Amino acid sequence: MKIAFLVPAYNEAATIGELLEQIDALGLDRQIVVVDDGSKDDTAAIVRAYAAEHPGVLLLQQPNRGKGAALRHGIPHLDADIVVIQDADLEYSPSEVPHLIAPIEQGVADVVYGSRLSGGRAQRAYLFWHLMGNRFLSLLTGVLFNTTLSDMETGYKAFRTEILQALPLTEDQFGIEPEITGWICRRHLRIYEVPISYYGRTYAEGKNITWRDGFRAVWVLLRVRVARAR
Repeated sequence: MKIAFLVPAYNEAATIGELLEQIDALGLDRQIVVVDDGSKDDTAAIVRAYAAEHPGVLLLQQPNRGKGAALRHGIPHLDADIVVIQDADLEYSPSEVPHLIAPIEQGVADVVYGSRLSGGRAQRAYLFWHLMGNRFLSLLTGVLFNTTLSDMETGYKAFRTEILQALPLTEDQFGIEPEITGWICRRHLRIYEVPISYYGRTYAEGKNITWRDGFRAVWVLLRVRVARAR
């Protein structure tokens, strides 16, 4: 199967080159779609130079609008059987991808979540309130959608490509994560979780998500739960 990597990137010049090399080291039949979300550093230049020497790498650019807008911008350009959402900051290692996509390749899953909270893989110690917020949102997701996801906010997800392309996504910022989760639960898709490693960053190292995004996530989950089916 051909695998597409959808990479939203904002000021990730320090890691984007290494990320692209790590993806290619997997030896997969792959497409890489990088959406530069108005970076002020050399992110786009690094991707452009890499694409010039490596076929199948597409650089898209837009003004800074957020992760959700970047993903939505890239989704129509996907041309593969499976798509992996891959953050550019290397908090999630591409070495996990064969493990992440296995249930889809085996024909048992439509969507696979890489869970940071199910154990068995290397984890950087969490910020306490981020962990509590994630657990609360995962519990709320379970209550609203009758599911058992342990890590609904994970940034590492794999989909059958047509599944992701069919979701009615509208969020521009980090609300895209609960919006994706809400709609795949509403559609009763086959969702699997696999444990993954997590190499989290601190705010000093460039982490962007804040407590405000947690409140937005609650609103998005509730909005999707009561929305008219699409």
